[in-house]
Amino acid sequence: MLFATKLTSLALLTISLFAIPGVSTAAPQKSVIVSYPDDTPNDVVQKAMDAIKKAGGTITHEYNLIKGFAAKAPAQVLVTVQAWGNDYHAVIEEDQIVNANN
Repeated sequence: MLFATKLTSLALLTISLFAIPGVSTAAPQKSVIVSYPDDTPNDVVQKAMDAIKKAGGTITHEYNLIKGFAAKAPAQVLVTVQAWGNDYHAVIEEDQIVNANN
């Protein structure tokens, strides 16, 4: 009987973790920079940002010198954004530290 009670408690705890806001089994997110040529329509860029937000990602920076943005997003939505951007030659690359040496 004690074993069954502990097993039931463990099952309830496991189920309840998925019901708590903020506890999620979402896919890991990648930090990326998404850039487009200057002549890309603004609505194409906005559509990409909206898709990332809808997929649970975040836009971490919108650039002014280039047409693009930085984001943290699930890999699957980045595949979709890349496909939408093929006509406009969108570039999606992992955000990383770059060092310049003399």
